[in-house]
Amino acid sequence: MTSRESFARWYRNRFVWVGLILAVTAGAVVVTGSAGSEAEPPDLQTQIMTRMRTTLEQADPGQHNHAGHNAQQSAGAEQARPTVICGVRVYGYEPAEVTALADVRTVYGFHLCGVAEQKRPWDWAVKLAGPVIMDMSKEPPGIQVVEATADVMFVDRLREMFPERYAELALKEALAEPEMADLRRRYDAAAGL
Repeated sequence: MTSRESFARWYRNRFVWVGLILAVTAGAVVVTGSAGSEAEPPDLQTQIMTRMRTTLEQADPGQHNHAGHNAQQSAGAEQARPTVICGVRVYGYEPAEVTALADVRTVYGFHLCGVAEQKRPWDWAVKLAGPVIMDMSKEPPGIQVVEATADVMFVDRLREMFPERYAELALKEALAEPEMADLRRRYDAAAGL
């Protein structure tokens, strides 16, 4: 075989080899990409936020312990439990070193909830907001909100209830913008707006 024939055979076969390499590479990308996009468990922070939101939205309104939480009822009329739509922020949880939701005992965070009544815009909705502690060792989780009392101011009560590192966050931060946007979208849908 001459060098020219050798070169011609290599030149024809290189397309086969290049095609084979591209096919194997594409297959590996598809397998790797699909494996990564399968239902990977959300991170712990996301799991806690979901659990907080679900707990607050499904709780009897009285469990939030906020004055004015109940939607207005007409006299003598029996009313279904109002639809509550919440946004949450997690400041921290205890024990802080755990990596599984089942091991979380206490969550310190913030909540903003609106009672969605048909055609009532967000600006006029009954709302409840503020720092919240959730006892995750119970089923359903216990809800404790931070409120001032006749004898104790709000900031003092917050410092009594929250560990210092979370209390400082609670004094400065509420909902993140994406969570607030999601809350408003879900509220509008529930209120039929």
